[in-house]
Amino acid sequence: MATSTKASSPPPSRRRASITDVAKAAGVAVGTVSNVLNKPDRVLPATRERVEAAIAELNFVRNGSARQLRAGTLTSVGVVVLDLSNPFFTDAARGIQDRLERDSFTLMVAGSDEDLDRERRYLRLYEEHGVQGVIVSPATDDIDHVLAIHERGTSAVLLDRPSPVPEVSSVAVDDVAGGRLAVEHLLAQGHERIAFLNGPHTIRQCRDRMAGAAMALADSGRDPGAALLEITVPALSPDGGEAGIREALELAPDRRPTAVFCVNDLVALGVLRTLRREGIQVPEEMAVVGYDDVTFAAELATPLTSVRQPTVELGTRAADLLFRPEGAAPEQVMFEPQLVVRESSTR
Repeated sequence: MATSTKASSPPPSRRRASITDVAKAAGVAVGTVSNVLNKPDRVLPATRERVEAAIAELNFVRNGSARQLRAGTLTSVGVVVLDLSNPFFTDAARGIQDRLERDSFTLMVAGSDEDLDRERRYLRLYEEHGVQGVIVSPATDDIDHVLAIHERGTSAVLLDRPSPVPEVSSVAVDDVAGGRLAVEHLLAQGHERIAFLNGPHTIRQCRDRMAGAAMALADSGRDPGAALLEITVPALSPDGGEAGIREALELAPDRRPTAVFCVNDLVALGVLRTLRREGIQVPEEMAVVGYDDVTFAAELATPLTSVRQPTVELGTRAADLLFRPEGAAPEQVMFEPQLVVRESSTR
């Protein structure tokens, strides 16, 4: 189930600076600006510095597909996600692609690997190539570069993260509710010590899932500091899950958790793999809950309990928001997660 709220209409987008604007600001010919962009060694250093200063001042982005745009033949959307190896994002990209195909748009996809600088580089590249919209799963809370693209006239939508500004639309899942569902389930199974294998708090989803887990414990009358052990894994991957569960298993028996909540299903996969190698029975000796409910979760030797996110629908809705009528108010769409209980957490 999704809810949607609309922000007030944003101010009209600023006109994107042209190469002519740069030439005028620098006091040079258009051909000189072109040389600075394409053949800088042909331009005197002092002139080049003046042109580069004008480019920076005007926030000029050269358009690598201007000819196609003038002909009206370029219809593409650029997507940047956190991790292309994570089935959650590939499923979301499939939803985006299915929606774009209805309007004969093409899709370009890149992974930031949770690196803000890489995210910025890909978005800059997309803008230079004249994409008509971008969909971004931000690596950090800093989205100034996304807002700047929007203000220059390129549609922008945030994926898997609520927008912190009213000007940019977003599609996300209530991860606080998701974290709460997972831990409430483990408490109902009688677990008193729970490990949460989490990623860095710079990632919004990690913060929110932790907040939901702590709420579930507080609502049950337990002290989150005593009942919940948060372990930050080195990567949101099976290898990260293996490292995290090994840290939990090294604790003294009276402090060792009897259940593990994982920030995503890839981490949970590493946990299950390690527990099997160590001869620890799931769920009899260690219950495991994942997050995302990706395709493989139900197909594992021990089917994985997971918090389901509507991944394909997330992508479809994000693409829908790019096609809003001109002048329509931005929308913030929030989906509700669902707990899918399987054998990894119930005896």
